Amino acid sequence: MKSEQIYMRAQEVADELGVSVAYAYKVIRTLNKELEERGFIVLQGRVDRRFFHEKMYATKDEGRDGSYAGV
Repeated sequence: MKSEQIYMRAQEVADELGVSVAYAYKVIRTLNKELEERGFIVLQGRVDRRFFHEKMYATKDEGRDGSYAGV
């Protein structure tokens, strides 16, 4: 059921990456900063699931201009 949710929380990020929750929050902040710079609205402590997977596992589906089309 978790995978159906749009956003991932820090605990789920930590579990998936095998890191501490504190480090997961750092990852989330970094990813959300990038999304904010692209003009998206973000939620603190949560990250868009698709964007997370694209950035972490290099499965990007970016346009020619590098824009993120996942949200």
